[in-house]
Amino acid sequence: MKLRIILNGKKAGDELLRQAIASVRADHEIQVRVTFEAGDVARLVDEAIAEGCQRLVAAGGDGTLNELVSALMNHDKDKRCELAILPLGTANDFATAARVPADLEAALRLAAEASAYDVDVIRANDRYVVNIASGGFGAQVTANTPLALKHFLGGGAYTLSGLVQALNFKPYDGEFTIHGEASQQQLLVGAVCNGRQAGGGQVLAPDAYINDGLMDLVALHQFPIEALAQVIAELQSPKADNEYVKYHRDTQASWRSNPPMPINLDGEPIAESHVEFELKAGAIAMVLPENCPLLQPGSEPTNRESH
Repeated sequence: MKLRIILNGKKAGDELLRQAIASVRADHEIQVRVTFEAGDVARLVDEAIAEGCQRLVAAGGDGTLNELVSALMNHDKDKRCELAILPLGTANDFATAARVPADLEAALRLAAEASAYDVDVIRANDRYVVNIASGGFGAQVTANTPLALKHFLGGGAYTLSGLVQALNFKPYDGEFTIHGEASQQQLLVGAVCNGRQAGGGQVLAPDAYINDGLMDLVALHQFPIEALAQVIAELQSPKADNEYVKYHRDTQASWRSNPPMPINLDGEPIAESHVEFELKAGAIAMVLPENCPLLQPGSEPTNRESH
């Protein structure tokens, strides 16, 4: 398999990466293109498509992956290259949840030798999300946030300290539209999920699949301190009829608020008062391990002849 790596320029001097490329080059043709400034990813993706490149590798973190997905989405579906992941970021939330190896040589061999699967992408106004769009208190929880706060939604690693801080957070008032119905909401955290985790390991949508044709929508509402135990239980149990943590699935949703609620799209912040979310089913052919837990059981690899 011929690969073209699009490498985040900040990682160009990574010696382990150089060693991994040298090792895998013994069996596969590998080209490397390095980004230097804004706009480079889109330009390099355009070049790859024009040159008939079959498989690209996003070498960087969640932001680099988002940039490549967004650039590919600017082309017709039948022109889009397959996309693999070489996790070089701080959090690598999408790659971690997908079980892409953290070892660079193993990840690069997976990129060269594994099959691609059609996965969904979320459009958010004129941008795209491959993993998670999170807003409100959750948008401020990043990989650099103190551990107790970072884990307030994290994969069962919930902490009393983090939830108590959420108690003191002023919720955002806005209009949330789902299933075609608008309602006024007060949200501490809102998340529109394709993948399962964000912010360095926070599991927001434990039952999400990236190829089920649906977005997983999570809304954490303000709660009293005496409801802490209930909130923790609801965070671990996705249900539409939960009292404080509501879960829904749909192909479209929107949020409107003034002032704008802080929102992260795959970790990149935006500030818009109105965001329309729409699922684009099977938009990207992504190279993933056969046992990837983000794929629905029984998922079949992409048939490129149908693209």
